[in-house]
Amino acid sequence: MSIDALPWQTGITRITPNEIRIRGYRLTELMGRVSFAEGVYLLFRGDLPTVEQARLLEAILLSVIDHGVTPPSTQAARTVACTGTPLVSAVAAGMLAISEYHGGAVEVAMELFYGTARRWEAGEELESIVATVLSECKAAKRRLPGYGHRIHTDDPRTRRLLDLAHEWGLCGQFVTIAEAYAKALAQTISKHLPLNVDGAIAALLCELGFPTEVANLVFVIGRVPGLAAHVYEERTRQRPMRAINFTQAEYDGPAARCL
Repeated sequence: MSIDALPWQTGITRITPNEIRIRGYRLTELMGRVSFAEGVYLLFRGDLPTVEQARLLEAILLSVIDHGVTPPSTQAARTVACTGTPLVSAVAAGMLAISEYHGGAVEVAMELFYGTARRWEAGEELESIVATVLSECKAAKRRLPGYGHRIHTDDPRTRRLLDLAHEWGLCGQFVTIAEAYAKALAQTISKHLPLNVDGAIAALLCELGFPTEVANLVFVIGRVPGLAAHVYEERTRQRPMRAINFTQAEYDGPAARCL
């Protein structure tokens, strides 16, 4: 038997004639009964979430659905779209820009929060752990991941996510840890570096039990609809092969409105 013929295992989806099962559940039974966020949770975590967990993941995905034309992923997607390439390829170009400095802070912040939690559970005082980490970051001239924002001084998405997590009973040790770092930063440095949306998402994905390795993937799942909207608009509203200056973009969509 050749190596290629050897069996291997997957625990995600089982396909048989006329039937598709996701983590054991028949897909047709899930359709119309569970949300997209519940499906994402099921794929990554292996079982369906509680109502509260599903609503929180839905809020996380929605919080990163778009952030205007200035993020590198949107710039990449629109630039590629204006060349006439297929729109799927333009979206893929935007996805490839999501990495260490754009979206990647979620993964690094999750590693920080998980590591802090392990030390806290081992008996160290949280305040001491936080002080040590901040001192190490200062000595290495390294920014603490998940804090500060190039545009927002008080990221509105952060507070909303934490308020929802609190309302749904999902604020645990990781939110406490994230807020402890924010408090310590405010007390030890002059520059305002509040918890940003990446840090909030990191803390909440830890609360949901997600592994750090999938952090960027969750960000991409949430951002793809925004990228798709941008490449479609680029193709239908702008001339091809234009010189794009993203600082000159002017919003001309609907005026502010409420639900």
